[in-house]
Amino acid sequence: MNHQLLTISHQIARITLHHPPANTITGSMLKELEQVLSEVEQDDYVRAIIVTGSGRFFSAGADIHELTRLNTSHAGTEFALQGQALFNHIERCDKPVVAAINGICVGGGLELALACQIRIAASGASLGLPEIKLGLIPGFGGTQRLSRVVGASKAAEMLLTGESVTAEQALHIGLVSRVVPNHELMAQAEALVGMIAARGTAAVQAVLHAIRGGFDIPLSEGLVREAELFGHLCASSEKRKAVQEFVEKRQTRMARSEA
Repeated sequence: MNHQLLTISHQIARITLHHPPANTITGSMLKELEQVLSEVEQDDYVRAIIVTGSGRFFSAGADIHELTRLNTSHAGTEFALQGQALFNHIERCDKPVVAAINGICVGGGLELALACQIRIAASGASLGLPEIKLGLIPGFGGTQRLSRVVGASKAAEMLLTGESVTAEQALHIGLVSRVVPNHELMAQAEALVGMIAARGTAAVQAVLHAIRGGFDIPLSEGLVREAELFGHLCASSEKRKAVQEFVEKRQTRMARSEA
């Protein structure tokens, strides 16, 4: 199944996450997104990339069914490292990647957006890292990138409560660079990357390299630790119980809606 819809026009590549209904992230989606990103990265015509979601979701994060199968430290760590490898690739991309957050953006979805160099959000979107509610922590880089973007205190608040923020709150704390009306999101994203695409390629790449090299603490060390912690939690009874309760509640809600 193709989980990404790729269109290229006016030197801009648009990658649309497409895994209805919530654009959840699976292992196969990670592989497909890696292939699409590599293809776009090697296309000399493309100068900038937009990542967005289809429907009401940017992405609701890791697929709950895959999480239920991660019951050993090894399996959890491997899944985390797979996601981290892709998101590191996005972060290191020599072509600017803009996340156009069209709706709900939580868990792995926000971790994906955090790996992008620029994030803009539609009014009404919500952003968060709710993994702690499932007895987990983010495993795709969220514990490391969020604090670098919004500061340690706000990151700790979001990570420890698992609560989401609105697009407007995200703008206030620097999690996104702008909030726009929903119907203007793609137009504004395309205008932004079009402006960047008009700049000199070497200068754009130099800016990206300078930003990446400016962190005081090596991200690689934090990512390794995060993956180990994620893997350890995947084997915990607390995680299994929380995920099972989530699945049961969702099944109950679906049954009621169909009645």
